[in-house]
Amino acid sequence: MLLEIKHRYSGSVLFSIEIGSLKMAVEAAIQSKINLQDANLQGAKLQGAKLQGAWLQDAWLQDAKLQGANLQDAWLQDANLQDANLQGANLQGANLQDANLQDANLQGAKLQGAKLQGAKGINKYLTTPLYSLLDQPGMIRAYKLVTPTGQGPYNGGLTYKIGQSYEILNANTNEQEACAAGINVATLDWCLRGWQEGYRILIVEFTAQDIACIPIGSDGKFRLYRCAVVGEKTLADVGLVKKGATHADP
Repeated sequence: MLLEIKHRYSGSVLFSIEIGSLKMAVEAAIQSKINLQDANLQGAKLQGAKLQGAWLQDAWLQDAKLQGANLQDAWLQDANLQDANLQGANLQGANLQDANLQDANLQGAKLQGAKLQGAKGINKYLTTPLYSLLDQPGMIRAYKLVTPTGQGPYNGGLTYKIGQSYEILNANTNEQEACAAGINVATLDWCLRGWQEGYRILIVEFTAQDIACIPIGSDGKFRLYRCAVVGEKTLADVGLVKKGATHADP
């Protein structure tokens, strides 16, 4: 049968195809790199759909059934996802800026690396496991990726040394900003993904009160007001270099 995907306002046809279901039609449009901006997909049954990289800015997806759908790196800025079922959906790296997620079901959804600035109705506690750090008593440990000379690999600034303590009292507390002023630290897996030849991974120690900001949807990175550098990971122990190999001293 002929299936048409129409513009939410004008009703003009954005894509049409002879195919068995709306889900298959949307997948075919994505595979053909069709721009589905402002598409009317209200209530669409898209469970398990392969929509990675889809261009769905301003799309109308209210009440859409998207359980288990792959929306990795999809462009959903300003999309209306109110009451959508996104249970178990992969939204990693998706652009959800200013999207309406009011009453959307995000249980089990993967939101690591998603852009969530201005997203409405989202429960931030579903977006990253890092919020558990705020309830930890006593000292907490995380990791700091640095260059061979001990500086942050992106914006430089402080030179971190084992045995020293550091403080940035004006650290950025805006949860909508993934990377900003402060002592940026991370989980070990985040550091491993960003590691390059010559980089080092320092171990830092802090308390819950020292956390300035855990960005919404963080994939492992967060900011501190203060911390102490208490050690350094042996790169061979975490699989970055072969046993017995060394790296240049800073």
